[in-house]
Amino acid sequence: MPKSRGKSKQRKPARQRAAPVPSSAQRGLGRAAKVVRAAAARAARASTSLFGGEGSRRVVLLVGTRKGAWILVGDAERRRFRVEGPHFLGCIVNHVVLDPRDRRTLLASAKTGHLGPTVYHSTDLGRTWAEAVRPPAFPKVAVAAGATAGDSPSETAAVEPASGAANGPDGGGASKGRAVDANFWLTPGHISQPEVWWAGTVPHGLFRSHDGGVTWDGIDGFNRNPAGVSWDAPGFFSTPDGAITHSVLIDPRDADHMYVGLSIGGLFETRDGGVHWTPLNRGVAADFLPDPTVPYGHDPHCVALHPKNPDRLYQANHCGTYRLDRPGDTWERIGRNMPKEIGDIGFPIVLHPRDPDTAWVFPMDGTTVWPRTSPGGRPAVYRTRDAGATWERQDGGLPKGQGWFTVKRQAMAADAGDPVGLYFGTTSGEIWGSADEGRTWRPILAHLPQILSIAAAEVPAAALP
Repeated sequence: MPKSRGKSKQRKPARQRAAPVPSSAQRGLGRAAKVVRAAAARAARASTSLFGGEGSRRVVLLVGTRKGAWILVGDAERRRFRVEGPHFLGCIVNHVVLDPRDRRTLLASAKTGHLGPTVYHSTDLGRTWAEAVRPPAFPKVAVAAGATAGDSPSETAAVEPASGAANGPDGGGASKGRAVDANFWLTPGHISQPEVWWAGTVPHGLFRSHDGGVTWDGIDGFNRNPAGVSWDAPGFFSTPDGAITHSVLIDPRDADHMYVGLSIGGLFETRDGGVHWTPLNRGVAADFLPDPTVPYGHDPHCVALHPKNPDRLYQANHCGTYRLDRPGDTWERIGRNMPKEIGDIGFPIVLHPRDPDTAWVFPMDGTTVWPRTSPGGRPAVYRTRDAGATWERQDGGLPKGQGWFTVKRQAMAADAGDPVGLYFGTTSGEIWGSADEGRTWRPILAHLPQILSIAAAEVPAAALP
């Protein structure tokens, strides 16, 4: 029989014995040890982090606006940014890009008022700038009135023969030509070509520099109407910002394999360094054309190629959001999986640097009047993590109403951090950032001019001023 519990005293098991109460000194030592261990853990993480520890890098945001350029230098947590600028105050700056091959050279495309468009380069992260000696310009077949044949490209009207009857209907004299209105897009060349840069212009034109942006030459295979395509054809009417050449993409496996986007015109591909070009628009809607099945004449807003899987391309288009997996040649409209009340119209598309299935878009109101604002005045980023099969809204921290702005095609970017940092600039002059892949957003800077572009780059911390 079990023993009676009565009043007999039972000895507590050893494991139930109360622990001795530590003295205040011991408690202080314990807390100090925890602090030391936490600091050591943070240091260990920082030593292997992209943005912390010895030899680390810092995120630098390169911002182009309608009234100049700004450079923002982030801290190790990517939450606070030191602001430098403006550079080129009063100029329209379409694009500012860091050369990832040396992480110190910057190129900036600027339209300098009455002096016209040009390109600037810096080899010291923007401390000093030099203008291109020969910026992008179409070949001259006629000299502007009052100019001489020895004038530089920036001093004369650079014109090129029109397509078809290049010298006019009767074969005499140029009937019309093209002049560069803006250097819209800048792309560093292939890693095997350290001094090469590419530029896309308004109106449609493609140019290359072999000396780090000092001098530029046109790509005849593109500029002189590739594949029999005439830049003056009805399918190539201008957007409100002109006939834009953008999304100059280089296959990291092959310097001669490139894609170029035209608004309006479509996406074109070359496999021989620009000598020959082929339209690549099958499956893309062109609701604004009389014949929406034409091989070209489409309006890609932005096209992105994944660096880890160059056979995967994404496209934000005037008529939807798409994905293409090469060697296929038919785009899939993954934007149909977006919420119907939001739609799949927008300018930018940004890719996760390591995961080809993850991408972000910033939708805008693409209804009949095309206000080009956030749908309903409630801005949000949408993310897919399954190559467009599903999308999730990411608006934590963004305005819940009365946010009547949008984001232009070059004004959204991702860094290479883990987690990935995301950044976008608005038409109302605000910069927003997320250090957690879009889950939450916070304002970084406000009251800038209308933002045209943002590029996120990683720069060695030791190289920064």
